[in-house]
Amino acid sequence: MNDMFWLSEDQFARLAPHLPTDTRGKPRVDDRRVISGIIHGPKSGGRWVDAPAVYGPRKTLYNRFVRWAAKSVWTEIFNALAAAGGPPAEVLIDSSAVKAHRCASGGKRGELTQAIGRSRGGRTTKIHALSDGRCRPFAFLLTGGQVADCIAADTLLEQMPATSILHGDKGYDSDAVRRKIESKGVAPNIPPKANRRWKNCCSPFLYRDRNAIERMFSRLKDFRRIATRYDRLARNFLAAVCLAATVSYWL
Repeated sequence: MNDMFWLSEDQFARLAPHLPTDTRGKPRVDDRRVISGIIHGPKSGGRWVDAPAVYGPRKTLYNRFVRWAAKSVWTEIFNALAAAGGPPAEVLIDSSAVKAHRCASGGKRGELTQAIGRSRGGRTTKIHALSDGRCRPFAFLLTGGQVADCIAADTLLEQMPATSILHGDKGYDSDAVRRKIESKGVAPNIPPKANRRWKNCCSPFLYRDRNAIERMFSRLKDFRRIATRYDRLARNFLAAVCLAATVSYWL
């Protein structure tokens, strides 16, 4: 078992209070073992059917992951643990595109509602995120790869916690994004685009810390099922992203 991912006792102790308690019928089998097996899937990039036997029945792993994804359990666990970290001193915003594998095709209601789009990189999904200066994420949004950052920011910024400053790259330099940030009492530190007539103020000294969110994406993509999307449904892929972020930063 040394070469398998396994939640430590301390990690599971932090996770346990946020697990569902409204189980009906037979009691759930060992949560620590099953959740460790679920995490092993995105981490290794393997199929559910290929999960090592040490985690128990493969069908149990798949059913638990999918059912809890449908009920938003994984995202709620991530949100609860991230909120427990307290308000950040600064917020970073960025996005990262991932390729959608051909087995991600065929999701219900087509690609447009499953956050898969067509861009120069082919069929892609874009992961939009907010994080703090310590690389810890606390909000995610999925869109098709063709969706501009400044458009997705309108929805993502609704999840922005109380802070004093937000750092973003030139992709977020729009009047609408700046107004939304300022309406929340936050100062936007965003470099102006070259074609702007009136250049907004931006601090290069503070902006140098923005690479923390890029390091966060790099760490998430160490999970192979995050670096490449195999899930047909957006809710399942979002659940995998939240699960990877929870394990990497909040446990």
